[in-house]
Amino acid sequence: MNPRPIGVFDSGVGGLTVVHELQRQLPHESLIYFGDTARVPYGNKSPETVRRYAREILRFLLEREVKLVVVACNTASAHALEELQRISPVPVEGVVEPGARAAVGASRAGHIGVIGTAGTMASGAYERAIRALEPAVRVTQRACPLFVPLVEEGWLDQPATKLVAHEYLDGLRSDGIDTLVLGCTHYPLLKPLLGEVMGEGIRLIDSAEETAAAVGRALKASGNAAPPNEPGKTRFVVSDAPGQFEKVGAAFLGDRVRDVELVTMEGA
Repeated sequence: MNPRPIGVFDSGVGGLTVVHELQRQLPHESLIYFGDTARVPYGNKSPETVRRYAREILRFLLEREVKLVVVACNTASAHALEELQRISPVPVEGVVEPGARAAVGASRAGHIGVIGTAGTMASGAYERAIRALEPAVRVTQRACPLFVPLVEEGWLDQPATKLVAHEYLDGLRSDGIDTLVLGCTHYPLLKPLLGEVMGEGIRLIDSAEETAAAVGRALKASGNAAPPNEPGKTRFVVSDAPGQFEKVGAAFLGDRVRDVELVTMEGA
Protein backbone atom coordinates (compact mmCIF):
# COMPACT_ATOMS: atom_id res chain seq x y z
CA MET A 1 0.00 0.00 0.00
CA ASN A 2 1.20 3.51 -0.85
CA PRO A 3 -0.78 6.61 0.19
CA ARG A 4 1.29 9.05 -1.88
CA PRO A 5 -0.65 10.90 -4.62
CA ILE A 6 -0.77 10.33 -8.35
CA GLY A 7 0.46 13.28 -10.41
CA VAL A 8 -1.56 14.26 -13.48
CA PHE A 9 -0.70 17.04 -15.92
CA ASP A 10 -2.10 18.68 -19.01
CA SER A 11 -1.63 21.90 -20.95
CA GLY A 12 -4.83 23.30 -19.43
CA VAL A 13 -8.18 21.94 -18.27
CA GLY A 14 -8.57 19.05 -20.71
CA GLY A 15 -6.80 16.55 -18.49
CA LEU A 16 -9.64 16.88 -16.00
CA THR A 17 -11.41 14.25 -18.12
CA VAL A 18 -8.69 11.85 -16.94
CA VAL A 19 -9.03 13.12 -13.36
CA HIS A 20 -12.76 12.38 -13.53
CA GLU A 21 -12.10 8.78 -14.56
CA LEU A 22 -9.35 8.31 -11.98
CA GLN A 23 -11.71 9.56 -9.27
CA ARG A 24 -14.45 7.25 -10.50
CA GLN A 25 -12.35 4.10 -10.93
CA LEU A 26 -9.82 4.65 -8.12
CA PRO A 27 -11.74 6.56 -5.43
CA HIS A 28 -9.15 5.90 -2.72
CA GLU A 29 -6.29 7.47 -4.68
CA SER A 30 -5.22 11.05 -4.00
CA LEU A 31 -4.33 13.20 -7.01
CA ILE A 32 -2.31 16.32 -7.77
CA TYR A 33 -3.35 17.91 -11.05
CA PHE A 34 -1.17 20.46 -12.81
CA GLY A 35 -2.68 22.52 -15.63
CA ASP A 36 -0.12 24.56 -17.58
CA THR A 37 -2.63 27.32 -18.27
CA ALA A 38 0.04 29.97 -18.85
CA ARG A 39 1.39 28.09 -21.89
CA VAL A 40 -1.74 26.46 -23.34
CA PRO A 41 -2.14 25.27 -26.06
CA TYR A 42 0.71 22.80 -26.58
CA GLY A 43 -0.54 21.71 -29.99
CA ASN A 44 1.12 24.53 -31.90
CA LYS A 45 4.44 24.31 -30.04
CA SER A 46 7.53 22.54 -31.36
CA PRO A 47 8.29 19.03 -30.07
CA GLU A 48 11.41 20.39 -28.34
CA THR A 49 9.38 23.01 -26.49
CA VAL A 50 6.75 20.49 -25.42
CA ARG A 51 9.46 18.18 -24.09
CA ARG A 52 10.97 21.05 -22.11
CA TYR A 53 7.61 21.94 -20.60
CA ALA A 54 6.99 18.28 -19.74
CA ARG A 55 10.36 17.93 -17.99
CA GLU A 56 9.67 21.04 -15.91
CA ILE A 57 6.27 19.74 -14.84
CA LEU A 58 7.68 16.30 -14.06
CA ARG A 59 10.23 17.90 -11.73
CA PHE A 60 7.46 19.86 -10.02
CA LEU A 61 5.31 16.76 -9.48
CA LEU A 62 8.26 14.75 -8.19
CA GLU A 63 8.89 17.51 -5.65
CA ARG A 64 5.32 16.87 -4.47
CA GLU A 65 6.32 13.22 -3.90
CA VAL A 66 3.96 11.58 -6.38
CA LYS A 67 4.16 7.82 -6.86
CA LEU A 68 3.12 7.78 -10.53
CA VAL A 69 2.65 10.42 -13.24
CA VAL A 70 -0.10 10.50 -15.86
CA VAL A 71 0.60 12.62 -18.93
CA ALA A 72 -3.03 13.59 -19.54
CA CYS A 73 -2.16 15.56 -22.66
CA ASN A 74 -2.06 13.92 -26.05
CA THR A 75 0.53 16.32 -27.47
CA ALA A 76 2.86 15.80 -24.51
CA SER A 77 2.27 12.05 -24.65
CA ALA A 78 3.14 12.05 -28.35
CA HIS A 79 6.32 14.10 -28.02
CA ALA A 80 7.62 13.58 -24.48
CA LEU A 81 6.37 10.30 -23.01
CA GLU A 82 9.39 8.19 -23.90
CA GLU A 83 11.81 10.77 -22.48
CA LEU A 84 9.80 11.16 -19.28
CA GLN A 85 9.66 7.40 -18.81
CA ARG A 86 13.43 7.26 -19.26
CA ILE A 87 14.29 9.99 -16.73
CA SER A 88 11.53 9.56 -14.15
CA PRO A 89 12.15 7.58 -10.95
CA VAL A 90 8.42 6.77 -10.81
CA PRO A 91 6.24 5.19 -13.53
CA VAL A 92 4.81 7.48 -16.22
CA GLU A 93 1.63 6.63 -18.12
CA GLY A 94 0.40 8.36 -21.30
CA VAL A 95 -2.97 8.60 -23.02
CA VAL A 96 -2.17 7.69 -26.63
CA GLU A 97 -1.75 3.92 -26.34
CA PRO A 98 -4.89 3.41 -24.21
CA GLY A 99 -6.93 5.44 -26.70
CA ALA A 100 -5.52 3.47 -29.61
CA ARG A 101 -6.37 0.19 -27.88
CA ALA A 102 -9.95 1.29 -27.26
CA ALA A 103 -10.36 2.42 -30.88
CA VAL A 104 -9.11 -0.85 -32.33
CA GLY A 105 -11.49 -2.74 -30.07
CA ALA A 106 -14.44 -0.57 -31.11
CA SER A 107 -13.90 -0.43 -34.88
CA ARG A 108 -16.01 -2.83 -36.93
CA ALA A 109 -15.12 -1.79 -40.47
CA GLY A 110 -11.43 -1.18 -39.81
CA HIS A 111 -11.43 2.53 -40.65
CA ILE A 112 -10.51 4.77 -37.70
CA GLY A 113 -10.47 8.54 -37.70
CA VAL A 114 -8.25 10.48 -35.31
CA ILE A 115 -8.58 14.16 -34.43
CA GLY A 116 -6.23 16.17 -32.25
CA THR A 117 -3.95 19.16 -32.10
CA ALA A 118 -1.59 19.93 -34.95
CA GLY A 119 1.32 18.70 -32.85
CA THR A 120 -0.28 15.37 -32.01
CA MET A 121 -1.32 14.72 -35.60
CA ALA A 122 2.11 15.68 -36.96
CA SER A 123 3.78 13.27 -34.55
CA GLY A 124 1.94 10.28 -36.03
CA ALA A 125 1.76 8.78 -32.53
CA TYR A 126 -1.82 7.54 -32.81
CA GLU A 127 -1.36 5.99 -36.21
CA ARG A 128 1.75 4.15 -35.01
CA ALA A 129 -0.02 2.94 -31.86
CA ILE A 130 -3.09 1.79 -33.79
CA ARG A 131 -1.07 -0.02 -36.45
CA ALA A 132 1.05 -1.71 -33.80
CA LEU A 133 -2.16 -3.27 -32.51
CA GLU A 134 -3.83 -3.92 -35.89
CA PRO A 135 -1.66 -3.34 -38.98
CA ALA A 136 -4.57 -3.71 -41.42
CA VAL A 137 -6.60 -0.82 -40.01
CA ARG A 138 -7.00 2.27 -42.16
CA VAL A 139 -6.28 5.47 -40.21
CA THR A 140 -7.38 8.95 -41.31
CA GLN A 141 -6.17 11.92 -39.26
CA ARG A 142 -7.33 15.54 -39.03
CA ALA A 143 -5.85 18.35 -36.97
CA CYS A 144 -8.50 20.44 -35.19
CA PRO A 145 -6.51 23.25 -33.54
CA LEU A 146 -9.48 25.52 -32.77
CA PHE A 147 -11.20 23.02 -30.49
CA VAL A 148 -8.85 23.59 -27.54
CA PRO A 149 -9.35 27.37 -27.27
CA LEU A 150 -13.09 26.89 -27.76
CA VAL A 151 -13.22 24.47 -24.84
CA GLU A 152 -10.98 26.69 -22.73
CA GLU A 153 -13.40 29.55 -23.43
CA GLY A 154 -16.33 27.36 -22.38
CA TRP A 155 -17.91 27.47 -25.85
CA LEU A 156 -19.13 23.87 -25.77
CA ASP A 157 -22.39 24.25 -27.68
CA GLN A 158 -22.15 27.64 -29.38
CA PRO A 159 -23.24 27.89 -33.05
CA ALA A 160 -19.71 28.98 -33.96
CA THR A 161 -18.30 25.79 -32.40
CA LYS A 162 -20.72 23.68 -34.42
CA LEU A 163 -19.67 25.43 -37.63
CA VAL A 164 -16.00 24.75 -36.83
CA ALA A 165 -16.81 21.10 -36.08
CA HIS A 166 -18.51 20.67 -39.44
CA GLU A 167 -15.54 22.25 -41.18
CA TYR A 168 -13.17 19.79 -39.51
CA LEU A 169 -15.28 16.63 -39.47
CA ASP A 170 -17.54 16.50 -42.52
CA GLY A 171 -14.69 15.10 -44.61
CA LEU A 172 -14.01 12.33 -42.11
CA ARG A 173 -17.68 11.39 -42.02
CA SER A 174 -17.96 11.25 -45.81
CA ASP A 175 -14.73 9.25 -45.98
CA GLY A 176 -16.46 6.38 -44.19
CA ILE A 177 -14.80 6.12 -40.78
CA ASP A 178 -16.71 4.06 -38.22
CA THR A 179 -14.73 5.11 -35.13
CA LEU A 180 -13.40 8.53 -34.16
CA VAL A 181 -10.63 8.95 -31.60
CA LEU A 182 -10.86 12.21 -29.67
CA GLY A 183 -7.10 12.58 -29.58
CA CYS A 184 -7.04 15.48 -27.14
CA THR A 185 -8.28 15.42 -23.57
CA HIS A 186 -10.17 18.68 -24.12
CA TYR A 187 -12.38 17.13 -26.78
CA PRO A 188 -14.64 14.94 -24.61
CA LEU A 189 -16.38 18.09 -23.41
CA LEU A 190 -17.47 18.55 -27.01
CA LYS A 191 -18.70 14.95 -27.28
CA PRO A 192 -22.44 15.78 -27.52
CA LEU A 193 -21.79 18.29 -30.29
CA LEU A 194 -19.29 16.03 -32.07
CA GLY A 195 -21.70 13.12 -31.88
CA GLU A 196 -24.39 15.27 -33.49
CA VAL A 197 -22.05 16.35 -36.28
CA MET A 198 -20.74 12.84 -36.95
CA GLY A 199 -24.16 11.18 -36.81
CA GLU A 200 -25.30 7.78 -35.63
CA GLY A 201 -23.16 4.72 -36.13
CA ILE A 202 -19.78 6.37 -35.50
CA ARG A 203 -18.20 5.52 -32.15
CA LEU A 204 -16.46 8.36 -30.32
CA ILE A 205 -13.43 7.22 -28.31
CA ASP A 206 -11.68 9.16 -25.57
CA SER A 207 -8.78 7.62 -23.75
CA ALA A 208 -9.60 8.77 -20.23
CA GLU A 209 -11.45 5.62 -19.19
CA GLU A 210 -8.80 3.26 -20.55
CA THR A 211 -5.97 5.39 -19.14
CA ALA A 212 -7.47 5.26 -15.65
CA ALA A 213 -7.83 1.49 -15.96
CA ALA A 214 -4.17 1.19 -17.01
CA VAL A 215 -3.12 3.25 -13.98
CA GLY A 216 -5.15 0.99 -11.71
CA ARG A 217 -3.51 -2.11 -13.14
CA ALA A 218 -0.03 -0.61 -12.77
CA LEU A 219 -0.60 0.36 -9.14
CA LYS A 220 -2.01 -3.04 -8.27
CA ALA A 221 0.84 -4.90 -9.99
CA SER A 222 3.47 -2.83 -8.15
CA GLY A 223 1.74 -2.95 -4.77
CA ASN A 224 1.43 0.84 -4.77
CA ALA A 225 -2.34 1.18 -4.56
CA ALA A 226 -3.64 3.48 -1.83
CA PRO A 227 -5.08 2.01 1.36
CA PRO A 228 -8.83 1.47 0.91
CA ASN A 229 -9.83 2.90 4.29
CA GLU A 230 -10.65 6.46 3.18
CA PRO A 231 -11.42 8.43 0.01
CA GLY A 232 -8.62 10.16 -1.83
CA LYS A 233 -8.20 13.93 -2.12
CA THR A 234 -7.54 15.95 -5.26
CA ARG A 235 -5.44 19.12 -5.34
CA PHE A 236 -5.30 21.48 -8.31
CA VAL A 237 -2.32 23.58 -9.41
CA VAL A 238 -2.10 25.89 -12.44
CA SER A 239 0.54 28.15 -13.94
CA ASP A 240 -1.89 31.03 -14.61
CA ALA A 241 -5.48 32.26 -14.11
CA PRO A 242 -6.74 29.99 -11.29
CA GLY A 243 -10.14 31.72 -11.32
CA GLN A 244 -10.72 30.91 -14.98
CA PHE A 245 -9.54 27.35 -14.36
CA GLU A 246 -12.13 26.94 -11.60
CA LYS A 247 -14.84 28.31 -13.87
CA VAL A 248 -14.06 26.12 -16.87
CA GLY A 249 -13.13 23.13 -14.70
CA ALA A 250 -16.66 23.07 -13.33
CA ALA A 251 -17.78 21.73 -16.71
CA PHE A 252 -15.55 18.69 -16.11
CA LEU A 253 -15.91 18.05 -12.39
CA GLY A 254 -18.75 20.25 -11.16
CA ASP A 255 -18.04 22.33 -8.08
CA ARG A 256 -15.19 20.06 -7.00
CA VAL A 257 -12.57 22.36 -8.60
CA ARG A 258 -11.74 24.66 -5.71
CA ASP A 259 -8.77 26.14 -3.85
CA VAL A 260 -6.62 26.13 -6.98
CA GLU A 261 -2.95 26.81 -6.25
CA LEU A 262 -0.92 29.09 -8.54
CA VAL A 263 2.66 28.07 -9.35
CA THR A 264 4.58 30.04 -11.97
CA MET A 265 6.69 27.89 -14.26
CA GLU A 266 9.96 28.88 -15.90
CA GLY A 267 9.34 30.68 -19.16
CA ALA A 268 5.60 31.02 -18.55
